[in-house]
Amino acid sequence: MPDGHAWVHAGSSTKLDTSLAHEARVYDYWLGGKDNYPADRALGDTIATHIPGIRDMARANRAFLGRAVRHLAREAGIDQFLDIGTGLPTAGNTHEVAQRIDPAARVVYVDNDPLVLAHARALMASTPQGRIAFVDADLRDPHSVLDAPALAETFDRDRPIAILLVAIMMFFRDSDDPYGAVGRLLDAAPSGSYLVLTHSTADFDKRAMARAAAAAERAGIGFQPRSRADTESFFTGTELVEPGVVPIAAWRPDSDAIPAEPRSAWYWAGIGRKP
Repeated sequence: MPDGHAWVHAGSSTKLDTSLAHEARVYDYWLGGKDNYPADRALGDTIATHIPGIRDMARANRAFLGRAVRHLAREAGIDQFLDIGTGLPTAGNTHEVAQRIDPAARVVYVDNDPLVLAHARALMASTPQGRIAFVDADLRDPHSVLDAPALAETFDRDRPIAILLVAIMMFFRDSDDPYGAVGRLLDAAPSGSYLVLTHSTADFDKRAMARAAAAAERAGIGFQPRSRADTESFFTGTELVEPGVVPIAAWRPDSDAIPAEPRSAWYWAGIGRKP
């Protein structure tokens, strides 16, 4: 493939409807991006009335993604990353972080929003030594991800991969079998693979999070915050990397000091290794 990257469309039937809010575009709005529409901005503003710090929380998620990828690329020797629910391209995308450390790193991005797909095609480019691919699929059907040709074409399936689920699983209701979906990803991953996950929580402010979740539901976006114990359950079958499942700002911050208010971002974060 030219320029070390391939784009693979896995057959999602999702259509772009800008009259409805979409979680990837709302997130883009909070990060200060321009790839969003009035419905996305309206929902983003409504949630911000209930959680005034939501924009800082979105940035905290993005910062954690960078720390996690750097840790896995430098310390764990991981050079294959499966980024599910990648969202719209912005600074510090997974392949950019990984390939700064290992230019031969390979990344497969997965999302089900046509706008994400279009922008990824236009804006993301791999190093010549590495490779990136994009799969249009939905984790609610794990096989649409696992059976995508891009995985076999991009990854060595006999070597460990990192599965990145950053700020995505809260959009899965319990009826969507979120733990089963994550379990099937881990089952398919080789020994030595890693799971990276962050999850919004009501543990820090139940009332505000309940109002924000209700606003998302009214906009047609399923939203289910989970407790620390429920978040830890996603890591069943893995060995948690220190410091375990902690507030996102407290997971190996760039400075030696833990932030003064690590619970200011209402997410749990962790990394687990499959034995």
